[in-house]
Amino acid sequence: MRISFLLHNGYHIGGTIRATFTLAAELAARHEVEIVSVFRHRDEPILGVPTGVTLRHLVDLRKKSPGYDGEHPDFHRPARVFPRGDGRWKQYSALTDARIGAHLASVEADVVVATRPGLNVQLVRQAPRGPVLVGQEHLTLDGHGYRLRRDIRHAYALLDAVTTVTEADARAYRALGLPGVRVDAVPNSVPAPGLPPADPGAKIVVAAGRLTPVKRYDLLIDAFADVAAARPDWKLRIYGTGDASDNLKKTLAEQVERLGLGEHVFLMGTAHPMEPEWAKGSLAAVTSRRESFGMTIVEAMRCGLPVVSTDCPHGPAEIIEDGVDGRLVPVDDTAAVAAALLALINDDEARARAAKAALVASERFDPARIAGRHETIWTDLASAPATRRPRSHPAFRAAAHRTVGAAVDAVYSAKAAAGRLVRRFR
Repeated sequence: MRISFLLHNGYHIGGTIRATFTLAAELAARHEVEIVSVFRHRDEPILGVPTGVTLRHLVDLRKKSPGYDGEHPDFHRPARVFPRGDGRWKQYSALTDARIGAHLASVEADVVVATRPGLNVQLVRQAPRGPVLVGQEHLTLDGHGYRLRRDIRHAYALLDAVTTVTEADARAYRALGLPGVRVDAVPNSVPAPGLPPADPGAKIVVAAGRLTPVKRYDLLIDAFADVAAARPDWKLRIYGTGDASDNLKKTLAEQVERLGLGEHVFLMGTAHPMEPEWAKGSLAAVTSRRESFGMTIVEAMRCGLPVVSTDCPHGPAEIIEDGVDGRLVPVDDTAAVAAALLALINDDEARARAAKAALVASERFDPARIAGRHETIWTDLASAPATRRPRSHPAFRAAAHRTVGAAVDAVYSAKAAAGRLVRRFR
């Protein structure tokens, strides 16, 4: 089987990139696999090229590269095919519209898999008849704005399949009404770490992820103040960085200092690979208000760490069995996080049991198992062409969608203009 993934930027780092690279590497043992990155901003991908996989790009953002596309006139014209509702729309252009369209017109693949909503919509708009078209959702349907959800409802009806990373999000897509489109929940995969499991006796709690407000690291630090007061021999290490433009790391550092936790809480920055850092701890903590999946939960469990996590939408409750391989606590509840951590910190035997259970439970996210689930979906669709979706809507429906879309865009443009005017005269 020939499989082609369409990815926003395979030369960067992030959950979708890591999940795509892991899946592609596993599939490459049995299939011909390529990853097509819309953008390339560096010479080598941060995660390395997956073994057996071809990685290529469509638009070169490297200023010193002979193929630099930043001076191309179409690079500065807005995209018309890539949907405006996708949060990355401003990064796309008439050039990406043309390059993606040319790629899809010539792709020689049995299955084409796009990996973010905007690319899923563009896949439908530009792909020819022939390959199985799959749209992956690595975020959540209800996390998208109205404008993007409207395009999703219209365009996804022409996909062959939609895969989400949680069953909760799959239910949301089924409720959306996509007749004839296969909707399946297939979680992200995480390879087994190439090192021994963590020592349950280590007195370190580990947290990892981007430093963004939704992760609620401020709450975790507050909770750890209670932990440190009861068990001053334990430490908290937080791994990750935020956007260059934000001050969250500085804010968190000031919080640590204000609470007198300088010897207990450490902002570690980014670590790659992360597995050796997980293995230095014996507990993991996740305090997010929402998660599209919970990749760090699985990564920690694969290293033998039970996880204390908020029971936020959508992923944690589908990964953690409360009281067995971790703990689930209410969102935004500092006392509950502290109590759950202390319950495992103060009970060495319970922590060791949960660590063993986490190792066993996390095996279901092994790349071989997850790749097999994708293969089953794609093979079923490829072998039943009579049930495949058409590649275009009836003319009247397409015209109605364009008309309403133009009205919606006009409203958004008016709001943006009003906002700029207000800011100008403040």
